[in-house]
Amino acid sequence: MTDLTATTSTDIDSRLEGHRVELTGYCYRMLGSAFEAEDAVQDTLVRAWRNIEKFEGRSSLRSWLYRIATNVCLDMLNAGNKRARPVDLSGPTPLAQAALNPLPENTWLEPMPDGRILPSVADPAEAAVARESVRLAFVAALQHLPPKQRAVLILREVLAWKASEVAELLDTSVASVNSALQRARATLTDHQGDAAGADAADPLDEEQRKLLDRYVAAFEGYDMKALTALLHEDAVMTMPPFDLWLQGHDDIAGFMTSIGASCAGSRLIATSANGTPAFAHYKPNPDGPGFVPWAVQVIDIQDGAITGMHCFLDTPRWFPLFGLPDHLDADAA
Repeated sequence: MTDLTATTSTDIDSRLEGHRVELTGYCYRMLGSAFEAEDAVQDTLVRAWRNIEKFEGRSSLRSWLYRIATNVCLDMLNAGNKRARPVDLSGPTPLAQAALNPLPENTWLEPMPDGRILPSVADPAEAAVARESVRLAFVAALQHLPPKQRAVLILREVLAWKASEVAELLDTSVASVNSALQRARATLTDHQGDAAGADAADPLDEEQRKLLDRYVAAFEGYDMKALTALLHEDAVMTMPPFDLWLQGHDDIAGFMTSIGASCAGSRLIATSANGTPAFAHYKPNPDGPGFVPWAVQVIDIQDGAITGMHCFLDTPRWFPLFGLPDHLDADAA
């Protein structure tokens, strides 16, 4: 369609909304924040609606929307936004020195439900690239790139745009795009760390499903021997908004039976986030029957072991975003 101004407002709404998920994925990779990404997409669609008469059809509607979204994200990033994981800010804390020190919300890279950022695609290889590109470690590595390099890398490497298409979107030359991509790749290699090598989450194979089943049984039973048997020896546990992070199954188990002892008797409900398995973690309600929200756990798996337990504790924000109930009954399985 080259003339959207000739269509009805309902048709325009439908065409714009059809791009929401992929645009949210793009803005999330750019910004590292679930809520900022959704705000950026809403701003993009509102700008598109208000300026629909200026869309002349020289490019596709999709390209035009990505141009708007890129400008929105670049404006937001000019404010200096750069989000991180606890592992990006300091070394691991020995259990004996563990203390829960919260940092401001805008410090942290945020989790995102798969359904909000991963559009359905028929090509398994394309789907795998999309999942890899929203993993926490990969999005954290992107935060080290200057904003325009970040846009170039995502558009070229993740979305498979041609250099000429990116140059047109950014109003620059193909040579400039290629140079930015080369610099971005070098920086990403230095900072990517554990962004590479994690096992795919969708579809889970039989061994991965068994591993997660054993993890749920060990966690809900608070069986530290069974849990540590599932963890890689260098597994990490993070707990934003706290800057503390632990490494190694001994320190993780020690924390869970000391500072984290109130999590005994919890329930886990399966979900998915950032292209990996995830769980809604409910603790026993201290004030009555049932269970109350405690964390969204994003789980990293590699080579048949759990390498990361990333527990996002700001449940008033995360549970509604993931569409999770705010209470579980006492007989919840």
